[in-house]
Amino acid sequence: MRKTLTCGALLCLAARIPSALAASPDAQVEERAEGYCEWVRGVGDAEAALELAPEVFGSFGVVNTGQAEGGTDLGKPKPRATAGVSYDVVGLYRGRVIHQRAAAECRRQQALSSLQAAVRQGAGLGESSALEARARVLEEALPRAEALVTALRADLREGRATLEELNAVQVRLDNLRSLSTDTAMARERLAARPDVPRGQRLESLLEEFRAADDAVEAASAGLRRAKGWELSLRGGYDEVFDLDQDVPLFGQVMLTYDLGHLWQGKANARAREGRRRATRDDVGGVDQQVSELLTELRARHRTEEARLREVSALVTDLEGQLREVEALQTREVRRFRDYLLLELARLRAEQAYLTAHVESLASLLGPAAP
Repeated sequence: MRKTLTCGALLCLAARIPSALAASPDAQVEERAEGYCEWVRGVGDAEAALELAPEVFGSFGVVNTGQAEGGTDLGKPKPRATAGVSYDVVGLYRGRVIHQRAAAECRRQQALSSLQAAVRQGAGLGESSALEARARVLEEALPRAEALVTALRADLREGRATLEELNAVQVRLDNLRSLSTDTAMARERLAARPDVPRGQRLESLLEEFRAADDAVEAASAGLRRAKGWELSLRGGYDEVFDLDQDVPLFGQVMLTYDLGHLWQGKANARAREGRRRATRDDVGGVDQQVSELLTELRARHRTEEARLREVSALVTDLEGQLREVEALQTREVRRFRDYLLLELARLRAEQAYLTAHVESLASLLGPAAP
């Protein structure tokens, strides 16, 4: 009873663990990238809101309303109230560029997250689908292999098989079981690390990061240039009290230009080129690691392609031998058939692994892989 209660309590505690802790590494990476995107979009929306919306202003004070000949002030100060709306047309451009910068920052972070995930996977990158393919083949082959060993034990008890024959088949079965165990452990290790989404090339991710980073710098330069201009439309109510006014309204168009804008072009170009050089040498701290990983994966792709051809030839040869011996009924031939079946199961598992891994590596590396 105590054990039952303890297990129940553990299950209750596990059920209360936040979903973020139980999420897969891929989901956690995706969630962090999405969180960063929400952050930069929120900041962009907050900044753009001030650029896209008009300004409301109002003032109240006193003004001198009269002069005598010779410029001597005679009028008494009179109260004056002003209220209206002002809109900077250049703010439309600034607001749009702010949104573009936020979108580029989001793309840059997504590419960086995928590159960091690739570095964490290391040499195991693209191996998850290969391990899954091997596991499927072994899952189908192990029950049949175990049935062969069981039948051979029965033949040994009845004197129709020798101990050496049983030991030889048991060793092959143990090899299959060991391979299945190693495959399961490798899949668990890889499942604990974030993976690169299928269909994405590492070099494309590097290019996407640099392009997005350049877009961020271009948008920032556009915002800096836009600060040199202001085209405002103003209008509203303007009344001086105790003074006859036919229409106490006003309208105004004002254009201002900062002469510093003339020197911004070269400075922005220099900043953009410096940014490109900086990201070319270092992409979020993983550029060198990604380059080394690409070299290692290309070498592995070539090696496994050659190994796949060898294994495929062996599988074809053993399948041909199996078809020939299955037509014979002697005891020695049946024992040889059992050896062939177990060896063929191992080779088919390796063939499935190599086929899937070569395809995954080709997808990650792109046309330059061969």
